[in-house]
Amino acid sequence: MTATTPGALSGIRIVDFSRVLAGPYATMLLSDFGADVTRLERPNVGDDTRGWGPPWYEGESTYFLGLNRNKRSIAFDLTDEADRAMAHELIAQADVVVENFRPGTLERYGFGYEQLAADHPALVYCSVTGFGSDKGAHLPGYDLIAQATGGLMSITGHPETGPAKVGVAMVDAITGLHAALGIQTALIHRLRTGEGQRVEVNLLSSALASLTNQVSGHILTGNVPKLMGNAHPSVAPYQPVNTADRPLAIAAANDKQFGALCHAVGRADLIEDPRFRTNTDRVAHCDELIEQLEDVFRTQGADHWFAVLVDAGVPAGPINDIGQAVAFAENLGLSPVVLPTDEPEGTGIAQVRNPIRLSRTPATYRTNPPKLPTR
Repeated sequence: MTATTPGALSGIRIVDFSRVLAGPYATMLLSDFGADVTRLERPNVGDDTRGWGPPWYEGESTYFLGLNRNKRSIAFDLTDEADRAMAHELIAQADVVVENFRPGTLERYGFGYEQLAADHPALVYCSVTGFGSDKGAHLPGYDLIAQATGGLMSITGHPETGPAKVGVAMVDAITGLHAALGIQTALIHRLRTGEGQRVEVNLLSSALASLTNQVSGHILTGNVPKLMGNAHPSVAPYQPVNTADRPLAIAAANDKQFGALCHAVGRADLIEDPRFRTNTDRVAHCDELIEQLEDVFRTQGADHWFAVLVDAGVPAGPINDIGQAVAFAENLGLSPVVLPTDEPEGTGIAQVRNPIRLSRTPATYRTNPPKLPTR
């Protein structure tokens, strides 16, 4: 970002009361496109995630470092009158406030939406909660609890071993995306009308919305999805298969792709097998189909079959660990790891790239995550 090519959100000022993941993730996404973000953190303690390790990088939590680039932090004690006055001064110059306190907490200190909107009617105020501001207001918002109560764990895992959580705080991340989208939508409305408004997102609603086809199937038919391991409820074959070394995911989502798969692995006979002629047939006989395919896949390793299937036009990919995934993206030219441009040489903290690419106002990576604010 330069003076002649500002970020898409340059000039937007955000006061960020939020902590942990969903709120900070939202403000980081916005800061990548030029928004000026000031975090308010507890003096000498900071965000909870500053203490969430291992792993550590040069004494700092990698959890915190992964969510807070392009921001500054100021020590802020909600119970301190001078600090509250300072926060009000920041808000008077701000476009957006983001918070994820339990509903009612900030109102007790004069920072609720209605209180601030009375003096700043153009303010966009984003509240992130666990379970909304009505009957779920008293429930603490943690990703694990949202995965459990929101139905995600009920369809993640194997029948033999039971429900499992996703291996990252996925509901928090999705809620952060929803928060960022809501903030940008409210800013567009303000640009047209001059009116600010309150944006509310919560983990439970985000979890339900992210269930997409699974929740749609329940709402429309009453069907309650069950644990299926890595299989798909509506498409087959659409799951990992075992090879000679590591699993390979295949996604033959239509008859053409299934035919290409069968020809590629030398099992064209499966195409006319009455158990597998249509996708509906294949779903009904998924276990038998996978058994037939794995007899072939176990003769070579995943990388071999990946190359074969890609050449045949069949969607597939080896199950990479995170290191392999980063290397895979690098090999594809996606440049997944970035360094800040405004830090002294050799001091920049590497981060994963913002996935949104804009041709005129791209994301920029300017500064390291802020150090712990102290008194």
